[in-house]
Amino acid sequence: MNSTLRFDVSPYTPYMQEAKVDLGNGVQLHVEIGGKAEDPAIVLIMGLGAQLLFWPNFFCKLLIDRGFRVIRFDNRDIGLSTKISHSHKPRIRLQQMGRFALGLKNHGAPYNLHDMANDVVLLIDRLNLERPHLIGASMGGMIAQIVAAQHPDKISKLGILFSSNNQTMLPPPFPKQLASLLAKPKSRDENVIINHSLKVFQTIGSPGYIHQIDTLQTSRKLYQRSYYPTGVLQQFLAILCTGSLLHLDKKISTATLVVHGSRDRLLPPSHGKAIAKAISGAKFTLIEGMGHDIPPHFIPKLSSLFADHFQS
Repeated sequence: MNSTLRFDVSPYTPYMQEAKVDLGNGVQLHVEIGGKAEDPAIVLIMGLGAQLLFWPNFFCKLLIDRGFRVIRFDNRDIGLSTKISHSHKPRIRLQQMGRFALGLKNHGAPYNLHDMANDVVLLIDRLNLERPHLIGASMGGMIAQIVAAQHPDKISKLGILFSSNNQTMLPPPFPKQLASLLAKPKSRDENVIINHSLKVFQTIGSPGYIHQIDTLQTSRKLYQRSYYPTGVLQQFLAILCTGSLLHLDKKISTATLVVHGSRDRLLPPSHGKAIAKAISGAKFTLIEGMGHDIPPHFIPKLSSLFADHFQS
């Protein structure tokens, strides 16, 4: 581990330490690390607009207990990591989404997923990690695919959770789920924003497994830690301006496990199946009842699946 970094105890998780890591490319990532320094590392890459706390503490703890060092971080433009300024106010246009669905190129984003994948590679270098495993969720799974395809020497094994390779002809997100993700709160009032977040969790999450009080508390914690809706829009533009990853999946030789929820309506299961089909030798596991989230009920199963994959 880089001895020049200053680590402090995380205010959210006593068995994790936090630090700011300067990547040297104008971006600082806020990182939390838990587990023994000598254990094999897992780098967790979260999805669109999602702070590192979206990787549940319980999930991290179970992986640590299985003998891993766990690293979670805020992507650029979100949480406590560097915010990316841009000369134009970000806007999502239907034309861009249509071109994306048809496999046509989009332009105009301040960065794309290749830039975010480069952040991960630089983070691995700055932390002196020896070929860590990767788990990428949703947009984080797209980033992980790029890292695995373009930097196979940097990682060991790959895990993908409810993600996509954005190839053409995949079914689009269900309208209700997509609308909830892109909708804006009706005001800047804290309670309005927190209730809006609760509705998003309930809409895209696992039906019947969302505890309202716990989710409200999580939403408040995330709001108070960082609220930056511009970053969410810019990350979504990054996806739209990156396009299909199918050609990259065909280059991946890393041992890969793809996991998806049967009740995912934001990225239906066929998206995960498309990744597994495109990556040579990849395995696919469908979790019955799970949506586009990581509720406590499914954490033991998920952590065991990924731990078994990495230790096999």
